[in-house]
Amino acid sequence: MEVVIRPDAYAAGRTAAGIVQQALADGVTTLGLATGSSLLQVYRDLARRHRHEGLSFSGVDAFLLDEYVGLPALDPQALAQEIRRELTDHVDLDPARLHLPSGTAPDPAAEARRIEQRLTEAGPVGLQLLDIGVNGHIGFNEPGSSLASRTRLKTLTDDTRREHARFFGGIADVPRHVITQGLATIGQASHLVLIATGPHKAGAVTAAVEGPVTAACPASVLQLHPHVTVVVDELAASRLAQKAYYRCIARHKPVGQRY
Repeated sequence: MEVVIRPDAYAAGRTAAGIVQQALADGVTTLGLATGSSLLQVYRDLARRHRHEGLSFSGVDAFLLDEYVGLPALDPQALAQEIRRELTDHVDLDPARLHLPSGTAPDPAAEARRIEQRLTEAGPVGLQLLDIGVNGHIGFNEPGSSLASRTRLKTLTDDTRREHARFFGGIADVPRHVITQGLATIGQASHLVLIATGPHKAGAVTAAVEGPVTAACPASVLQLHPHVTVVVDELAASRLAQKAYYRCIARHKPVGQRY
């Protein structure tokens, strides 16, 4: 696992955007997209690179990691709307190639199976962007999720609903269920890039990077993947025991390349 520590959220976002740009230049045609506060600067910088540096998404298929159950795609709080607001409305990604779970499918379990099948048909995602929750979830794979889980219907914990309540009118308005790619589904991507910023992410980052691999911290499964880049700001890295080692390694290799 490659850990890259940057001074602040702005620098972390630029670093992660650079990894995406290099992946596209290297021929990656399938991206996995996620939502979350740590990813906002990444998407803003990708949009800037599209406007000013010619970065193109025209040949890319993109898969959104998850969606709330019960929210129409045009609801302002739907994750489909968030990814459009933050990224896809600002770049040249073909809307027909943005693949979204439907939060209003009459059978959410069947919708999850459809997404899993579509991912299988598309082949491995070339690069998957990830955020991490304060309880260690990636996607909406809450603590206790099977490390072998596939795309499925999942119930949100109260901790996660409280974390997301700021985007709604309060916790009572946060949906209780989501469709999310599973940990094994996420792990099929060729390159996983996790971005975490802010002091509230420090505990989860430490557990994911330096703790044991355990379902109690779903993001710890990233330790088993052959190509993972974790980009954090100083605040999110504040509890890492091996910071000096990560900085030493970063000085001697290009960011994002496989070890």
